[in-house]
Amino acid sequence: MKIKYSLIFVLIIVVTLVANAQYDKLNITLLGHWFNPSEIAEPQLGIKYQSVWGWVDTAHSNTEYAIQGSGSGTYIIDVSTPTNPIVRDYVPGRRGLCKWREYKTYGKYLYAISDDITPNSFQIIDLSYLPDSVHVVHDDTTIFERAHTLFVDGDKLYCGSVTRPSGTGYYSMAVYSLANPEFPVLLRALNQDYTNIGFAHDIFVRNDTVYASCGYQGLFIYKFNGDSTFSLINSLTSYPDQGYNHSSYLTPNSQHLIFCDEVPSNKAVKIINVSDLQNISVESTFKSTEGATAHNPYIFGSNRAVIAYYQDGIQIYNITDPALPMRTGYFDTDTIDGVSNNYNAPNAHYHGCWGAYVDLPSGKILASDMQNGLFILDADVALGIKENKINTTNSIILFPNPTNNTVSITLQLKNSDNLLFEIFDSRGRKINSKTESILAGNTTKTVNAEQLASGIYILKITGKEINFSQKVVKK
Repeated sequence: MKIKYSLIFVLIIVVTLVANAQYDKLNITLLGHWFNPSEIAEPQLGIKYQSVWGWVDTAHSNTEYAIQGSGSGTYIIDVSTPTNPIVRDYVPGRRGLCKWREYKTYGKYLYAISDDITPNSFQIIDLSYLPDSVHVVHDDTTIFERAHTLFVDGDKLYCGSVTRPSGTGYYSMAVYSLANPEFPVLLRALNQDYTNIGFAHDIFVRNDTVYASCGYQGLFIYKFNGDSTFSLINSLTSYPDQGYNHSSYLTPNSQHLIFCDEVPSNKAVKIINVSDLQNISVESTFKSTEGATAHNPYIFGSNRAVIAYYQDGIQIYNITDPALPMRTGYFDTDTIDGVSNNYNAPNAHYHGCWGAYVDLPSGKILASDMQNGLFILDADVALGIKENKINTTNSIILFPNPTNNTVSITLQLKNSDNLLFEIFDSRGRKINSKTESILAGNTTKTVNAEQLASGIYILKITGKEINFSQKVVKK
């Protein structure tokens, strides 16, 4: 399905960072931004864009694509040059003004679902014809009509909250074989083994172990067995700061699961120890700022949690020590120059970042904002891929670290600068800030840490040529 070239200019606008516009951010840089100004927000919540996914075309120079969901359909966007995202094709949905669209890929196939009311459909899209176009190979209700979430594990497609073919019934969760990727075949529905689950809102699956976020019922862990039946391993139905169990993500070593509670707002993100599935427990909780809603979590590498927040954009935490998550960076997709950029969303709760994709080979992060579209981000510093980006002609040294009372900061600057010194605690809360004029050459400043409680802090120093942050340990 190819967009008519005559419509591209009307439909597509690429927005890059404007020099005068400053997003609220730390250790994350905006590379590219895309949205369609003609996209109409659904009227109840004001949502224009939902889920984002990524795909790499290994047959054509490993070109990277963003799969961006919108109220009207699906945009296939070439992000191989992140500063110049290009829409290669667009697939309209069965209905417009949708609140939900979700995506997963299996080889060259893209599976696209929506959970909005009839008319709706399950779409399978062949991406192998890119960069020229994509081909829709299934757009019907014969496999199922709609679903709320999906996950691909091996050669199986797991779907949560499934409306059966042509609206003939409902599955809280169902598993389909991908032996024929263009026609998934139902293997089993969770209702056939467990009738107590009303709604599997979101699912994470690894080796047929299913972590199902089931709303107010809590978290349930199932095994999908070789005989195509489900068995319950364990559940977490009561835990600190509990709300609507929305979605989860498992660390690569399968030792910890991170999950978000969407409703009500201001619920903490939880990290639970799942090293022994018969004995699971909450190990820590954390928040970005008071009032914000953690929507979807992801894991980058082995030790970074990337959280898509309503109102607070992308938030990144170092979870090397799961008991003490430390924020290493953020990018607020919703705020420019200190003002919310939500285009007058009718619901004060539903604006900001819906989701992210963190698995592109380039390391770039894709983030989808409900009103503002696709953001392509360089988070190498926050993700621990690169050291703090300091101009090679400048240097900053902290000593001693750890410290009992004071920290000496030795700065060597090529040019004089007004530097902002900020101290954050391990949960990302600002403890202190001060701006000072520092002359070119060598300067030593002293920070008094006597009044700080023992623990881990982040010292951040920013200026025209400096973007520096480092962990400081107070004994």
